[in-house]
Amino acid sequence: MALIAATGSDDEETAAAAGPRNVIVLIGDGMGYQQIDAASLYRDGTTFGQVTVEPGAADVERSPAQASTVYQEFPVAASVATYPRGGGYDPQAVWDSFPAVTEGFTDSAAAATALATGERTDNGRLGTDAQGNALPNLTEHAAAQGRATGVVTSVPFSHATPAGFVVHQDGRGDYHAIAREMINDSEIDVVMGAGDPDRDVDGRPLPEPDHTYLSAEDHRALVDGETPFTFVNSRDGFRDLATAATTPQRVLGLAPVAATLQYERSGPDRTDAGKPVAGAQPYAAPVNEEVPTLREMTEAALNVLGNASDEGMFLMVEGGAIDWAGHANDLNRLIEEQIAFDDTVAAVTEWVERESSWEETLVVVTADHETGYLNGDGADPGWRPLTGEQGELPAVSWHSTDHTNSLVPLYARGAGAERVEAAATGRDPVRGAYLENIDIPRAVLSLWGRG
Repeated sequence: MALIAATGSDDEETAAAAGPRNVIVLIGDGMGYQQIDAASLYRDGTTFGQVTVEPGAADVERSPAQASTVYQEFPVAASVATYPRGGGYDPQAVWDSFPAVTEGFTDSAAAATALATGERTDNGRLGTDAQGNALPNLTEHAAAQGRATGVVTSVPFSHATPAGFVVHQDGRGDYHAIAREMINDSEIDVVMGAGDPDRDVDGRPLPEPDHTYLSAEDHRALVDGETPFTFVNSRDGFRDLATAATTPQRVLGLAPVAATLQYERSGPDRTDAGKPVAGAQPYAAPVNEEVPTLREMTEAALNVLGNASDEGMFLMVEGGAIDWAGHANDLNRLIEEQIAFDDTVAAVTEWVERESSWEETLVVVTADHETGYLNGDGADPGWRPLTGEQGELPAVSWHSTDHTNSLVPLYARGAGAERVEAAATGRDPVRGAYLENIDIPRAVLSLWGRG
């Protein structure tokens, strides 16, 4: 996709020069261009400028672009390179050989660190450089300027992407240490996600707690009110926070479900072993009605943060289970998760226009990496567009169960969006202008006068 020139009013340009009061970054974990189009085809029967590419071809066939999401209409659009420390992106090589992007890819920890700090690190590290030194992140910079800060996710709150915006740990797998640092040793104001030790994948009480993502000690401290946070653990609690005139200063919201809000729920589209059933339709399984949606959690976070500081906010929201579906090559649940993410971005734009303005708020939508190497039916050795009709599963092919080194999309709107646009100095023969993932936080920091 070619870069689209940012447009805006004189007021927007003046506000951008002073730096955005609010910065909201939404990350679709594992979300590539095709993931967005898979959901768009199912939901609306449209795609957004998909490409047909033959290796080594001089020309690229591109389908007409039809915006299906609110963020595809943002005035700034570009692509992002996502590789970890020591890696790279070769814009010609990746289109000359179909398997080229299956090597050299980032994990979510290194990608989150890059997006949060503006520095690349090794896979597995969260907020630290290759020597284990802490790298200051956007939430810390925002807090130092008096802004309220928060992270929201549809997967465990101690998982890599939210953790990368809060903690400094050398290993992403030590969930207990990550959660403990977030709860006890950070200045974050809002943390919301899944990972309730007392609940199963359908939100039902477990006979014995599963403390994979949160230790028994820290869970008990939250429940007993012995942490700096007000603890919220019900869908009604999240909904109340979203509309309350007065809210707690700091909130930890734990959705009453195991690792994911909806992705892992049981249903007829799952085998007894929890594996996806081929050809199953989205929403074949009843949703977990007692579990908040990512949109509801984000609305709650926005209200809490909006009340918490007169200086503005920094918020990161992750659609985390897009990645889980990509790893499983699980098309129907991927579409569900992508639609949930798209709906959450819509909620953020509604909040900006109702409670703030584009003159004082910057919204960035992007991904940490692509997962699953999703492509159209019949792809390899050439790239094929996804096809399908509204309400039907699109025709696709998967070529990996892991991350790829593909470019991922970026969309931006609001105060300072042109600073993000200006960083897109790379040129890809198919996707057009691209920037490095580390350029996103660097642009924000420069807008805040900390670059």
